[in-house]
Amino acid sequence: MEILLSRLERRFGRFAIPNLTMFVVGGMTLTFLLGFMRPGLQQAMALDMAAVRAGQVWRLVSYLFLVGTDNLLFVFFKLSFTWFIGRTLEAEWGAFKLNVYYLVGMIGTTLAATLAGEAVGNSYLNATLFFAFATLYPDYQISIFLIIPVRVKWIALLSALALLVSGVLGSWGDRAGLVAATSNYFLFFGGTLVDTVRGRIRARGSRQKLDDMTRGRSVSATAPEKGVERACTSCGKTEGEGADIRVCSCEKCGIPTLFCLEHAREHQKPPAESIN
Repeated sequence: MEILLSRLERRFGRFAIPNLTMFVVGGMTLTFLLGFMRPGLQQAMALDMAAVRAGQVWRLVSYLFLVGTDNLLFVFFKLSFTWFIGRTLEAEWGAFKLNVYYLVGMIGTTLAATLAGEAVGNSYLNATLFFAFATLYPDYQISIFLIIPVRVKWIALLSALALLVSGVLGSWGDRAGLVAATSNYFLFFGGTLVDTVRGRIRARGSRQKLDDMTRGRSVSATAPEKGVERACTSCGKTEGEGADIRVCSCEKCGIPTLFCLEHAREHQKPPAESIN
């Protein structure tokens, strides 16, 4: 995927929209303000494919600016958090990659509205932005009610579970729509998820040695038993594949954990500041 994106960026990078989230949040703010003068405005902006086929083509874009609530406090939180996530992803990826991710999400949402046969908003699309952020920064902390710090990976897991339950309980059209709407996330992070699961499975044999180390048994971290290769907990690469395996015993890990050199350096990065 990264190779394809690099090729596309070399050819089409000049068309990327910088600060994309600024335009999205600005449109959401304007929609919220205009909604006080025109109460039915948000219903007229939802992505309803039947209405689109009837000539209301603006709905293909207008749904991006839906706020979904009249609660001023929730609106402020939603707009500020959407802005923060988009700005962070653009800083991590660059404008072009964020544009592609958002565009694929728009295409998926349009397909979801077609398959589900009902009007949809931007909740799926915004959810995929959050899932991308949680995958890249799983230990970032958000203070719930300005008091309880919670890592975003747990919020993302609960959100994913809620989407899964809605898909199971819904119709086949709802399930197909859910898959289509989240296609951008799986397209960009599917390989990462597979590597993570594979790494945990391949590192399971090494965990016993790590347990032995914590109990003070005579197990060498640099000289594993014959026939047993140490593997990176994150990516699953083994010493036999040329990975430089390191043992991390920091407070963040809790117990000694195996990482390849690349993921050891990533693991040792200082955590981002929490958002209140």
